[in-house]
Formats: sequence, C-alpha cells, structure tokens
Amino acid sequence: MPSKGEEQMKTCEENIRATYDRQGYLTSLSVLSEAELQEAQEAFRQLEKTHGEAYTQYSLHNIHLQHKWAMDLAKHPKLLRVMMALLGPDVILLDSRFICKYPTVQQEQRRSETHPESGLPYVAWHQDMRYWAVAGGPVISVWLALDDTTKENGALQVIPGSHKSGMFPHHQALRHGNMLTVNQEIPSELLPSQQALLCPLSAGQMSVHDGFLVHASDPNMSQRRRCGFVVRYVSTSAFPIDDPDRPRKFHSTVLISGTDHFNHFSSKRT
Repeated sequence: MPSKGEEQMKTCEENIRATYDRQGYLTSLSVLSEAELQEAQEAFRQLEKTHGEAYTQYSLHNIHLQHKWAMDLAKHPKLLRVMMALLGPDVILLDSRFICKYPTVQQEQRRSETHPESGLPYVAWHQDMRYWAVAGGPVISVWLALDDTTKENGALQVIPGSHKSGMFPHHQALRHGNMLTVNQEIPSELLPSQQALLCPLSAGQMSVHDGFLVHASDPNMSQRRRCGFVVRYVSTSAFPIDDPDRPRKFHSTVLISGTDHFNHFSSKRT
C-alpha cells in the first residue's frame, strides 16, 4: 500500500501535468535555495569577467558540459522532479544556454558602438519547435532565473493554450534587436495578443513551457540585469529529424534520468 507521502507526491505530479497540459506552461516554481542561488550568481559573474558581457549575453551555449555548477543546475532535484512528472522517468537534457538582457544604459552604449542600426535586445513572438528538429515527443524549455525578472527588465510573456494550435507561420522580424538567431517572428495579425500573460520570477525560481507555446519577451528597460539559464529536455522516445528548415544538431545531449532504451541521440552522454 502506498504511503501517505507517496500518495501526496502522485497527486502533486498529476496536478502539475494537468495544469501544464491545459496552459502549456508552469511558472513561479521554486528551485534554488538562497545558498545555491548565490553560488550560481557568483559562478556567472566569473564568466562575465572572463568573456565580457557582449559574449555572455547570448553566446554561453551548452556550458553544462564544461562547468559542473551549470550541470548541477540542469540536474537540480527540484527541477528534475518536474521534468519527470511531465516527460516520464527517462529524460534527456537536449541543450542549454544562458541568456542575459543587460541594463538599458549598457545596451545603448554597446549598440551605438557596434551596430548603430540595431535596436535593444528583445525576443520576438515565436514557438521553440520552429527551431528544434525533434519528433516523437515534446520539447520542454526551462527558464531558471538567476535574477528577478519583471515587466521592466523583460520577463517572459506567454499566450496560454497556444501550444494546442500547432505550428504558426513565422516570417522575418521587422523590428531590429531580435535575439532569435534566425530573426523570425509570428506575424502580428495571427497573434491573439490580448490573451498574453506576463510570467515574472524571483531569482531562484523557474518557468517551464511547451515547445509549441507562443511566447516572447520585451527589451530590458530597467537598470537591472535579467539573466536566466535556459535548458531544454525531451523524453528518450524523442528523436532528431532531418529538416532543412531546422538544421539543428545535438552534440551536447545528456541522459539525466532513467534509462535510454532508444539511443536516438548518438552523441548522448551519461
């Protein structure tokens, strides 16, 4: 007979799945303790000193393979518990990236010096699956906040339930400053923008969203940095596909839970 604690855990997991299936996202989930947060923030400060902020804004890609502290964040038990509730016991870490929006004054100075024609960094309305050549299961994105994220510094915005509408058309963004590497966006006339919700986070919390959820974030108009660790996860049943419109390669996959009976990602580490 299951214990009371096991029954409570099962109920919690069922609630997580039901909410996620309905909305396409979860938000304000506490992950890091104060001590863990301070350690991660200090480790990131060292990367900023080493590489400079122009680099750490978007170019820290898959450093979970280089730095144990980044891997520890991606495998944090509280984070992993949610991934297992959504994906099942067998989970692969697909990809990771730090994304930082620095304060407006710093951005303006850097912009005027390097790309005077560009705008402040923002993320256009899009769906992650437009860029992820994966089938056989969902791709789940996690934003683990190292800083408080608010409306002023460009917190995540989502359109609840949009993950149920399939793939939206995307075209080249008309506005300068889009942080998406292929500079695409969903046309504004297709967006139910009146349904958009803001997902502010306290540092140490995370949000989770489905690869088909329509989402975006505005420029950082504050004097505070907005930094987060973005990690993607899939079930071991998922597999990469050949798609010339989404030429994504997966060289940094890691099995972080359970057993992989499929071996669809040949570069996978354990």
